[in-house]
Amino acid sequence: MSLEQWIVDFANNYGPLIYLVILVWTFLEGETVVLVTGALISGGAVHLNVWLLALFAFLGSFGGDQAWFYIGRTYGTPLLKRWPNMARKVEFAFTLLRRQENLFILSFRFIYGLRNISPFIIGMTGVSRAKFFTLNLIAAVVWANAFAWGGYTLGKVLETYLGESSQAALAVLVAVILCVTVINWLRQRRKNRARDAAADAAAKVAEQETADGK
Repeated sequence: MSLEQWIVDFANNYGPLIYLVILVWTFLEGETVVLVTGALISGGAVHLNVWLLALFAFLGSFGGDQAWFYIGRTYGTPLLKRWPNMARKVEFAFTLLRRQENLFILSFRFIYGLRNISPFIIGMTGVSRAKFFTLNLIAAVVWANAFAWGGYTLGKVLETYLGESSQAALAVLVAVILCVTVINWLRQRRKNRARDAAADAAAKVAEQETADGK
């Protein structure tokens, strides 16, 4: 079952409970579900309110960021030791944060692959609670409205130009988004493995040279 069909079925069967699903989904991630739901609202496939969609998307996203921030602030270093495969993302996030702290806090949720780990990293750096709360609040409001109303506008455009075929076009668009996401994830994973292998090989060569020098 496609994502848009699942949303339609759930919303039509359980009504407002879909907002709680969106809240939990966006707590974990969820740009796609907000975008698709907004498009379905504009097309009349689900009887929901786009303002409530934006509100619950905001609450889920903001709540997730705040939770990860406090986890990073309290348990950051011990947890990082258990996630050695996250080292490159962590270093990249640290680099961006050091370059422009305020801008990074406002924009990390729009950077592919960094949304979930960034609040955790920011919590480890000593950024004040008040500063992160304020900037993250602004960013979450922008993010939620951008995807909720962006999806709504997209649905209107598809309906205007494609009519009855708009649902099929939306399904294709979602499939493309998911495929691109998976492809990017696989490419990044392959690059990380190649870098790790190269680093291991370089370390072994250095160890051998040191042993030979002795």
